[in-house]
Amino acid sequence: MVSNAGAPRRASDGVLLLDKPLGISSSQALQRVRRLLGGIKGGHTGALDPLASGMLPLCLGEATKIAGILLSSRKSYRAELRLGQTTSTDDAEGGLLKERPVPSLTVAEIDAALMHFTGRIPQRAPVYSALKQGGQPLYRRVRRGETVEAPVREVEVFSLRLLAHGPEHLSLEIECGSGFYVRALARDLGERLGCGAHLSALRRQWVEPFQGLPMLELESLAAMAPAAIEATLSEWLMPIERALAHWPQWQLDDADSRAIAQGRSPSAPTAAAASVPSLLRDPHGRPLALALAEAGRWRILRGFRIGAPDGAC
Repeated sequence: MVSNAGAPRRASDGVLLLDKPLGISSSQALQRVRRLLGGIKGGHTGALDPLASGMLPLCLGEATKIAGILLSSRKSYRAELRLGQTTSTDDAEGGLLKERPVPSLTVAEIDAALMHFTGRIPQRAPVYSALKQGGQPLYRRVRRGETVEAPVREVEVFSLRLLAHGPEHLSLEIECGSGFYVRALARDLGERLGCGAHLSALRRQWVEPFQGLPMLELESLAAMAPAAIEATLSEWLMPIERALAHWPQWQLDDADSRAIAQGRSPSAPTAAAASVPSLLRDPHGRPLALALAEAGRWRILRGFRIGAPDGAC
């Protein structure tokens, strides 16, 4: 098994940690970055609403092949809730549905309510969401005037902490798994507290495994000259192996690297776990493929062109 030390890569292949600004969707932020980088292939790893800001990992070039993996990663948010008001979208963008008085709440009462939303819990998604029913996103059906019942799904909340509270506001820190809606938490927590609530502000603090890492601001990138953008990308773009640092990683010799590039499955070491995918790297340390060890051989799940031997695809 090899370390996750950095390795040579093409300048456009890797993960860019963007600090998404308020007011635009994740897809709009991605498209702006792609245009600034000359139309490079790219994908994001988990949408943030226009109301939300914070870490949006963008997978560029060959790194688009791991976007689905990062989509399921653990995430951390700081959320601001407005108590006493429920809205049509469960956040500040929706129309006001109902206003109720807010009781005088103690920290102990709020903490007791938060306990109901930790661990593996059922959660009903907001009706204004991109989840699909009958091949259509829910929000489109709602906007057409259709009656919509959002699905209830099991989600996981690893930690939920009260940071501050006032007469009509709560500040929370949330660490959760994929598929969790902070808007739905605001809605449901408000009901448990007896006054209703909606999400008034949201910032994503990190996406695993990028805890504590700096983010590049979109406006800073947009203000740069093309030459400066290229240099900045080289500085900020993280290699695929860094994004998969928590995966088992194996370095292959020339013969096995070429075999994989030619569509053949070389032998896997006996120490390779059969149930856990691994990142295979070529003799230079570059990503070659994602693979599973089965019956003593590597079964390739996805290949990367970065590590392909000269002349191979």
